[in-house]
Amino acid sequence: MKSTKYDVIFKPFTERHFIKTFAKKYMSAWDFTRKTITEEFEKIGFLFQKSIAEYITDKNADIVICKTEFKISGTQESRHGSGNRCIVAIHKSENKVCVLLVYHKNNLSGHNETAEWKKLVTENYPEYKEYCK
Repeated sequence: MKSTKYDVIFKPFTERHFIKTFAKKYMSAWDFTRKTITEEFEKIGFLFQKSIAEYITDKNADIVICKTEFKISGTQESRHGSGNRCIVAIHKSENKVCVLLVYHKNNLSGHNETAEWKKLVTENYPEYKEYCK
């Protein structure tokens, strides 16, 4: 995965929901942040080397679900401290990364962040349901 370049696709559900909130709150800083996130996902293998991303499902499978952290451009927060996360599906054979969720951990309603994002993925992306058991 290190040298592979991936196409990055932001799925409609994430565009309509949490991304809208980031865009409204951070305006031009969000535009720059989104561009940075896209560039990072194009070479997603490097994020695993830096421990910025973690595998949620079997890393050797053709489709892998991962969680990453990001910070908003121009803020003083660290990636981890910001509470901003992305859930992505890496399709190795197709060389694409599908961005399923972009959220701040406070956007999720329950006490268990992982359970909440898995529920959102299961409800909104039937094609990834089997990966969120």
